[in-house]
Amino acid sequence: MTARIVVLASGGGSNLQAILDACANRTIDANVVAVVSDRPAARALARALDAGVPAIPLAPARAEERRSYDARLADSVSMFAPHWVVLAGWMRLLTMPFLGRFPQRVINLHPAMPGEFPGLHAIERAHEAAQTIDLQRTGAMVHLVPDEGVDDGPVLATRSLAIAKGEPLADLERRMHALEHELLVEVLADLCGAREVCSA
Repeated sequence: MTARIVVLASGGGSNLQAILDACANRTIDANVVAVVSDRPAARALARALDAGVPAIPLAPARAEERRSYDARLADSVSMFAPHWVVLAGWMRLLTMPFLGRFPQRVINLHPAMPGEFPGLHAIERAHEAAQTIDLQRTGAMVHLVPDEGVDDGPVLATRSLAIAKGEPLADLERRMHALEHELLVEVLADLCGAREVCSA
């Protein structure tokens, strides 16, 4: 069975594009069946439309509580019956009204190694550490999101990335994004090659 993936993205969607391309050339045995964004102007939605994938803008209502929004988000995502929900540049912490609907099926990509630089601006924080405390490597990980912890779910894969002291931030960001694309595609290819998982 070909796996069904829903991608949640808040920004430009370069990781989404890597997934779309890998599905198109069958590196990943899956179809992206929807892309949802909390930001209606996100470039990720345009990328979805360009690929013929349903693009769902779902902004939080004014003063809407996080858990209420997450319940609405779960309703929207569940309509597409995904085997996997991939957070690819999703900039909101998810709560159990969402995560509880997709147990062991929500996957996050984070530009840091396990236990390092959780939360926002991980690349910038690693770059600063390279200049101030001589940090020599960072990396990226793909992990499951079983609960409301921040970037601390069970790790599916990691890859390290050397940092050269004095390297411009823009160069580190470019190299990190290339690494993220490769790592995320590899993990999804492995997951979606496990037919018993994808047909669950």
